[in-house]
Amino acid sequence: MIKNLFLGLMLTFIFQGCHVQTQKVSVAAASDLKFALDSVVSIFQKQYPNNKIEVTYGSSGKFLEQIQYDAPFDLYFSADVSYPQKLKDQGLTISDVKIYGIGRIVIWSKKIDPNIEKMNSLLDPNLNKIAIANPEHAPYGEKAKESMIYYKIYDKVKNNFVFGENISQTAQFVELGAADIGIVALSLALSPNMKNAGGNYYIIPKNSHKPLEQGYVILKHARNNPNAKKFFDFMATSKSIAILTHFGFTQKTT
Repeated sequence: MIKNLFLGLMLTFIFQGCHVQTQKVSVAAASDLKFALDSVVSIFQKQYPNNKIEVTYGSSGKFLEQIQYDAPFDLYFSADVSYPQKLKDQGLTISDVKIYGIGRIVIWSKKIDPNIEKMNSLLDPNLNKIAIANPEHAPYGEKAKESMIYYKIYDKVKNNFVFGENISQTAQFVELGAADIGIVALSLALSPNMKNAGGNYYIIPKNSHKPLEQGYVILKHARNNPNAKKFFDFMATSKSIAILTHFGFTQKTT
């Protein structure tokens, strides 16, 4: 009987150990990370085949609200580093906030080459719809607005805006022709989808808006999930940084 009890305890221990190894990691990520983070996840899961990473992409601001209301995410990647910092200040995280890169915004269009007129491309009378992410909850939309105000063209074009719920939807508007021109993330302009769409992009000077520092953090929901920490640490490896850099995320220098 003692032998059977010991065997049962051993099997329970082994089962629990396997469960930990295969525990899913649920990630909420800003939509500008779609192609870069998918690439990182692919490499991570080849290196750790028993670790399942599931990523949901969307608006950083909307994810912030959901997490504040106890949405079951383990990691949060935000296009605005102040959002995960806010969660940390509210006691909703179990790690420090790390910056994974600095985002850049670009003007993108299939109808014209914005490198010719640069910011004044948005004033072209033949372009009636301008796509930007909603600045109320999307950091890229906020920076787009800041840049247009800086160049004194915001009031001239604001009636032509088509708002995307997030920067990924905004990019789809111009890629698929629902808008004539748009301000999108450089990381998406460099993606295979937009490269194949045949458009042109102009990188908006970074001095026209506040830096778009982007950060990630482990959330309280992951307190019993060691695989969340493993993926968190993997983001700081040279492999991950190379992918982020490839997709236009400038690395912060100290």
